[in-house]
Amino acid sequence: MMDPDVSVLLHCAVWRGLLESQVQVELSERFNRQTDTLLESEILAVWTERVSKEPWLFNGSKFRLHSFCLVSPHSASLSSCCNQLPHVPILEAQDEQNSEPDSWTKGEENFSAGDSLHNSPLWSLNETNKYQNQRKRSEKPVDEESEPLLTLRLGLTCYKDYLGTNWSNRVSELCQMGETEFGDPWTFLAQPLGVGAILCTRDQQVVLIRRSHKVAEAGGLLDIPGGHPEPKVVCEQLGRAVCEEQIMLDMMEQKAVVSELFSSVCVEIRDEVNIPLGCLRQPVLMGVALNHTSAGRPSAEFYVSCSLTSEEVRKLYWKGGAEASESTDIIFLSQQEVLELDRHSPLWTELCPSAKGAMLLYQTVKPDGETVIKPQRRTDKQHQQVHEGVQIP
Repeated sequence: MMDPDVSVLLHCAVWRGLLESQVQVELSERFNRQTDTLLESEILAVWTERVSKEPWLFNGSKFRLHSFCLVSPHSASLSSCCNQLPHVPILEAQDEQNSEPDSWTKGEENFSAGDSLHNSPLWSLNETNKYQNQRKRSEKPVDEESEPLLTLRLGLTCYKDYLGTNWSNRVSELCQMGETEFGDPWTFLAQPLGVGAILCTRDQQVVLIRRSHKVAEAGGLLDIPGGHPEPKVVCEQLGRAVCEEQIMLDMMEQKAVVSELFSSVCVEIRDEVNIPLGCLRQPVLMGVALNHTSAGRPSAEFYVSCSLTSEEVRKLYWKGGAEASESTDIIFLSQQEVLELDRHSPLWTELCPSAKGAMLLYQTVKPDGETVIKPQRRTDKQHQQVHEGVQIP
């Protein structure tokens, strides 16, 4: 399925998604965006104007996704140095007639630590399906004790930089400058990493919420629960109280960042849908989707199953959660309806880009298939411990 609004940067279909123990991060200032004096003055001007009109805007720090390293499905484990990436299955969900220039979608090749997102090796969807169909059923499913299979390379950015780059009037020029000067069209862009969830109830219904017209993006469209992992939360977990402007990568530990990546999506579900954390099972990472309406902004999309029925979820939603003002309605689709969605479906035009990307990943990864391990449900107390950085057995 092709849609110009979204594409899939990477998916974990071979493993039916990844658990928290199978993901790691590399933190470095090398993964921050590039900049210059002119761009900084433009960002400041955009932010000053926005704040004058919307004084409630808050410039929070975010993680910036620079690149990734995913283990080859032909390899038993991830290379310890990660300086080269073996051939990796990645779904490119763009129409061939609307595809980017060749330099944006390079084929199978080595991937060095300095390379950017768009240089990642690509497999076509047909090749991926062919490989998956050839897998023997005797293969062992993933388990929580396995070595990390995915490394996300993260820097720091902020909401101000996001508005001033990804939403800049000259974003196309910035991308061209990045491609010309650094071989990376996104190098000048903030590229904050978001999170989203395909939330499935006990009676196999997928939860969608209709965004309020008061939110900054995609007002009135259908979305999935989502938000951002927060660097400040990571610092607080580690007992380092700090204001947003003072946050630095060396204040954080890699495991705490991974924990925040996975737990933040559950927190968003709690705040937006009003489901207690204890009713949510451990998130399964399906992959990363790109939102091309905001210059390829990345979002890590998860599958999260819930112990409640759709009717129970509906009642909780209408009682109102911490972020109830961000949506106006809740809608349920059966898992089969989600699998059958495509750009020709009437409902597809009602989905915002983040929901479209998550749907594409769900259809590709099928995380609720027989291969994925069904983790034990955590209690509210255990989820709180995870949020505080405590190791849960």
